Amino acid sequence: MTGQAFAELLAEPGVVEVGALRSTFGFLAFHGGGLEEVTDVVASRAAEASGASYYGVLHPPGWKRHLPSIQVDPAGSPALAAFLAHVDVAIAVHGYGRNGWWTRLLAGGTNRALAEHVAACLAPVLPDYEVVTDLDVIPKELRGVHARNPVNRPRLGGVQLELPPRVRGRAPSSPPPGPDGLSPPTAALIAGLADAARTWSP
Repeated sequence: MTGQAFAELLAEPGVVEVGALRSTFGFLAFHGGGLEEVTDVVASRAAEASGASYYGVLHPPGWKRHLPSIQVDPAGSPALAAFLAHVDVAIAVHGYGRNGWWTRLLAGGTNRALAEHVAACLAPVLPDYEVVTDLDVIPKELRGVHARNPVNRPRLGGVQLELPPRVRGRAPSSPPPGPDGLSPPTAALIAGLADAARTWSP
């Protein structure tokens, strides 16, 4: 039954949906909370700063079950269905870890023009990081191009942005948090994503 796995996940104790409908540009973080840590913080703050819409799923601390993106189905969530019907384009924020890729942000998804736009907005604020937009370079399992991936369901598709631990402030090499509670690269990332949302033109 379509959406059943996602509906069952949302019914688990401690799993919470959050979000707000604002502009037709959207940010997603459905592996947030205790799963892919800080992804919900990045997505929600970038959305708020830019007036964009937001949808997130917060998992309890220490959560281990990772529901594949293609099973995050709007048929299992009226809130996700409403979000996807409202936005024209979206950025889904994810976390990943891979040896030797600690400073690489991966911009997959079906909207390649938006991926390049995101990369152009992040480059000036994250000079110590690289935003990879070449799908042939991004590992297949991190490309996020499947039609059932929520980020590709809006009218104009979207970008799956994979963040390594360092830029999320979750690595030993991450700079310590500033007064805002964020590692400086994380704060810069949020500012760059908000700028990308504000300046995007299809």
